[in-house]
Amino acid sequence: MPPPLLSIGDLSRRTGLSVSAIRFYEARGLVQAIRTRGNQRRFLRADIRRLSFALIAQQLGLKLADIETELATLPQGRPPTRRDWQAISKHIRTALQARIEMLEKTRDLLDGCIGCGCLSLDKCGLYNRDDRAARAGTGPRFLLGDRPQDFDNTDGSTNGSARVSSPRPPRSRP
Repeated sequence: MPPPLLSIGDLSRRTGLSVSAIRFYEARGLVQAIRTRGNQRRFLRADIRRLSFALIAQQLGLKLADIETELATLPQGRPPTRRDWQAISKHIRTALQARIEMLEKTRDLLDGCIGCGCLSLDKCGLYNRDDRAARAGTGPRFLLGDRPQDFDNTDGSTNGSARVSSPRPPRSRP
């Protein structure tokens, strides 16, 4: 007996995605509709998980191209197994961990000097005197991985004419 199939409306109600969003994901290859004799779309029940994964992955900040790449590793025409999903989990775990670390760092540093060059907080005068962090590139340098001590003189002083001991190159955002 073949697995029960869902209409696009049923899939929409179950996932919370609009019908147009499901069509978009279908066009991108994240799910594959089975057409009835009347040319109506029908989906496997397992497509609920595919779309739910895509939805949560996007909310976590993964790019659609990365989600597509991962879902392309799943079998079409049969429900993915636990092992199939574990393989995807293993692949994205590193990206998720990097995002978690960035979120934690942002949480911990956001109310202080982040090395952006605004120099508007009292702490900026201590940590980023004369906007020394700008030597490493643009953006919030301390959130991107540079540390205030990276801009100390070799003798340990932190005056405005300090030479940067080992600035890090600008990092792209995840």
